[in-house]
Amino acid sequence: MRSVRQFLHFSEEAAKRAGVTPQQRQALLNIKGFPGRDTVTVGELAERLQLRHHTTVELVDRLAALKLVVQEHSGIDRRRAYVQLTRQGQQILDKLTGAHEEQLRRIGPKLADLLQGLGAEKRAVANVRRRTIRSKRSASSRRRLRLFRARGQGH
Repeated sequence: MRSVRQFLHFSEEAAKRAGVTPQQRQALLNIKGFPGRDTVTVGELAERLQLRHHTTVELVDRLAALKLVVQEHSGIDRRRAYVQLTRQGQQILDKLTGAHEEQLRRIGPKLADLLQGLGAEKRAVANVRRRTIRSKRSASSRRRLRLFRARGQGH
């Protein structure tokens, strides 16, 4: 788990060095990575970031003030705003992505080992649960059999 915390700390610090907050970096990543198009609505971004709509509006406004995104209102529905990365936003994201790739190359083997260990731990927990359930079922079956026999002998 230490490797995960190290990576998250690295990510936060890298974002700060690039002049954005970790949350702003996540917003830039989600705008860039939205499937099928290079724009995203504020509502879609809010859903992906698991934020309330008004919080996402404020986040997008701050990114626009930094000239990292542009907002364009829909001609059909003025309430709907589309957000797109600017060249400057793309450059910051590229810089951060490169730094993250380098960091992952460094600690990747540790993370892979950790994930493998978590998989083994998860399988062990699942096995214990299955054995517990079987044991409870067996105990329940034995009780029912004893009750059945007791009732049969009393008649």
